[in-house]
Amino acid sequence: MDVTSFSLAGGPHPQRGVGVVAPFDFALDRELWRWVPDDVSLHLTRTPYVPVEVSLDLARLVSEHETLAEAVRALTAAEPEVLAYACTSGSFVGGVAGERAMCEAMAREGEVAAVTTSGALLEALAELDARRIALVTPYTWSVTQALEEYLGEAGVSVVGRAYLGLTRHIWKVPYRDVADMARRAVLRPVDALFISCTNLPTYDVIPQLEAELRVPVLSANQVTMWSALRRLGTRAVGPYQALIDAGARPGAATLAPLDPALGSPAVTEPPAPAPPAPAAPPEALPEPPAGPGATGPTPEGGWT
Repeated sequence: MDVTSFSLAGGPHPQRGVGVVAPFDFALDRELWRWVPDDVSLHLTRTPYVPVEVSLDLARLVSEHETLAEAVRALTAAEPEVLAYACTSGSFVGGVAGERAMCEAMAREGEVAAVTTSGALLEALAELDARRIALVTPYTWSVTQALEEYLGEAGVSVVGRAYLGLTRHIWKVPYRDVADMARRAVLRPVDALFISCTNLPTYDVIPQLEAELRVPVLSANQVTMWSALRRLGTRAVGPYQALIDAGARPGAATLAPLDPALGSPAVTEPPAPAPPAPAAPPEALPEPPAGPGATGPTPEGGWT
């Protein structure tokens, strides 16, 4: 127990709250908490259940303004100081304008500042000055493409990608599979890697991938908590994560691969700067094949 979080004479110190609206199938409450400092509490509520698998249709259903308003009303009794919509697809499905409208609807209902996962992603990319990124998602091809279109609208190019094609049970994907996708996605120089979906576990794999791939690694839950906590004037908790720990960013000390004996990255001197790689035009996701014999997407982001 952290004895600094309460007073023996007066009980717990006053808490500061983040109200979190998550889709009905969200299963990673404990991961969100890992980015939160001791003096902040999360108040979570979920959107109503709908019998739809993970898809663009589901993204639209869980992000309707009426649905958001009901969820925010359920949180107001706890008096959160900021609201966070923790769903990537639900916040990019309407494009940049749709994401802004969601924030406005939540802020209007809750009378406090509001952020969404996709809006927080753009904020984090701007913080890191990242314009060319690699993308990892557990989604189908169509949902992955919609995310890339959202990023393109905001001026961010996706130059490498990998996706799983899942429509359910995303929270069960192990770190090993996330890391394998990341390695397939980062095949050319990028400014950052983004791992999408708040239902995909990422906390412990972020520092390992940053050490191995030598680029900042962002994830959906990470950027959501980072952005919400910024609005409280406090910092997210995330050792060896470039977004949160400035010492882990390019140009600072370089993280060596994890030492199995120590369980944490070693720090080495930064290497001499390499000449810039020639710019490559952004790649579009491949169009799905049509006609007889067409099948579906491969985990590498192509088609067979």
